[in-house]
Amino acid sequence: MADDIRAINVEWPGPAGLLEGLVNAKAGSTPRAIAVLAHPLSTAGGTMHTKAVFHAAKALARIDCAVLRFNFRGVGRSGGTFADGPGEQQDFMAALDFMTARYPGTASVWAGGMSFGAWVAMTVAAQDPRVTALIGIAPPVTRRDFSPVVAAAKPTFLIHGEMDELIPLKEVRKFYGRLAEPKELVMIDAADHVFDGKVAEVGEAIEDLLQDFNG
Repeated sequence: MADDIRAINVEWPGPAGLLEGLVNAKAGSTPRAIAVLAHPLSTAGGTMHTKAVFHAAKALARIDCAVLRFNFRGVGRSGGTFADGPGEQQDFMAALDFMTARYPGTASVWAGGMSFGAWVAMTVAAQDPRVTALIGIAPPVTRRDFSPVVAAAKPTFLIHGEMDELIPLKEVRKFYGRLAEPKELVMIDAADHVFDGKVAEVGEAIEDLLQDFNG
């Protein structure tokens, strides 16, 4: 039940200063997987509280994952300043280290994010042998280099808005076609890039995609 999900404030040393985050997990339960979620572009207002990221985290917690969402450098109480990619990738590596240390022995490690955060998470996790699945929400495939994701051939789950005004759905379909199996792409009807009015559907899609996934 949703009432069993705890939200725990956490902090840990990052490469540019302290990083802050929230861990969502079911009380008294050993997680079936751990997950790290990254938020959209900081300079466009993205934070760990971005609605679609919030709903994705809660959905993963509902299916017995321990989920970390965190603020990149320069956001909230996280130290440092925006680095437009390389620094945020380092932050994500530190977040993966934090969660794998917090839940040692958990075999399934999932990494994902929204928009800019999808690029950060997926490209870092593609090259990290600990990570077993990638999750991309509104991935900016026309604005960033996703070639490491294609090369990694890891299980990949994508969620995109039908009416995304920044990254056309047809471009995401092309990217999806380059990915190895297993893979899934969910289109949210009539949704824009931030899923305005549709954020709950993002959570529902995450839950449907991953509740029976064993990777």
